Amino acid sequence: MSECGSEPFALRVIGDSMEPEFKDGNIIIIDPDAVVSDGAYVFAVDGIDGDEYIFRQLRIEDEKHTLVPLNKNYPEIPISGLEQVHGVIIQGGGLRRGQRKSYA
Repeated sequence: MSECGSEPFALRVIGDSMEPEFKDGNIIIIDPDAVVSDGAYVFAVDGIDGDEYIFRQLRIEDEKHTLVPLNKNYPEIPISGLEQVHGVIIQGGGLRRGQRKSYA
């Protein structure tokens, strides 16, 4: 998925596609070396254009990979495989320090 020894990094959520769990403006922590699995929240290259990064939930079913928003007003995006995933969200949401959820 990434080079060995990559450091986790933080990004700010933009938009409402991952609400209600992740609200616009929330900070998420991404680990480029985390194990990717079905149901994980991931940072990936989108499957439509391949030139933008997107934050979605990964669904793997019958060897098909799909990036799924939590907000049903957005479309699901098929991807060719795990090579498009560049990290797993390991912490995030709108909670204060000490109350954070872990997703890995």
